[in-house]
Amino acid sequence: MFQTILVAVDSSDLSHRVVATIQHLPLTASAKIILAHVVSLDSQATVAADRHHQANYGQIEQQLESYRNQLPRPCQWEIATGDPADEIIRLAKVYKADLLVVGSRGLTGVEKIIAGSVSSLVVENSPCSVLVVKF
Repeated sequence: MFQTILVAVDSSDLSHRVVATIQHLPLTASAKIILAHVVSLDSQATVAADRHHQANYGQIEQQLESYRNQLPRPCQWEIATGDPADEIIRLAKVYKADLLVVGSRGLTGVEKIIAGSVSSLVVENSPCSVLVVKF
């Protein structure tokens, strides 16, 4: 059984499906759930963009609390800043996760090349098993 589950969420509708999936996993009483939200900062970001992210920090906390209340057992949450795939993988290592849960928007073709696929990068580089929830 999985003891430490890192759940990557953001402010999209897909995150609601990711959290709903966790609700249906058979978890032991000692299982630990960590909700992780990564604020992505473009390498070209300006100070104004940074302030925008800081202004949304409270909104992110509220969303994480909402997700926490939907889960079957107490959990903690973490907000990180940086490249989403890199930060999700880093957090999986920090928490020694047995399972990483991420969503996938199902990008294909040019859209996938331009926007990149966080879920694909996480699957390729994760130190543990990955459950991908499709939108």
